[in-house]
Amino acid sequence: MADTRSAKSDRSSNDAHIWQSLKRAIASSSGFQRWKAEHDSAEVESTSLEQLVRRYLRETLETLAY
Repeated sequence: MADTRSAKSDRSSNDAHIWQSLKRAIASSSGFQRWKAEHDSAEVESTSLEQLVRRYLRETLETLAY
């Protein structure tokens, strides 16, 4: 049982590390920078990077779905 919890904890930690790396890469991409420039600067400034990246990904995927 302890091994299962340890494996889940390791996987969760690894997933968090991967997400942080992806988030940084996305935030530095030209597409994200262009998307950010197209939005209200006050809104962008008051929103966390986490939320901005998630919104960017959602909007990008919605666009690709059409």
